[in-house]
Amino acid sequence: MHLEIITPDQKVFAGEVVSATFPGAKGSFQVLNNHAPLISLLEKGKITIRTTQGEQSIVVDGGMVEVLNNKIIVLAESVLA
Repeated sequence: MHLEIITPDQKVFAGEVVSATFPGAKGSFQVLNNHAPLISLLEKGKITIRTTQGEQSIVVDGGMVEVLNNKIIVLAESVLA
């Protein structure tokens, strides 16, 4: 499944992932392959990305996520260091 994380300034991440966990407005949720279509607001928090090479985290300051046909697009307000 393909994941892209984009801010107004840059593309933060683009690549194939096994799973991703997001800080949803009503609690965290995980997306796996063949997930149902979804649009959700994101709160400030950590996105955990799992790939075949390992795991990494990106902290965002809110935004939204769309899941459709094994493609995930995150539009984040900003990425926090």
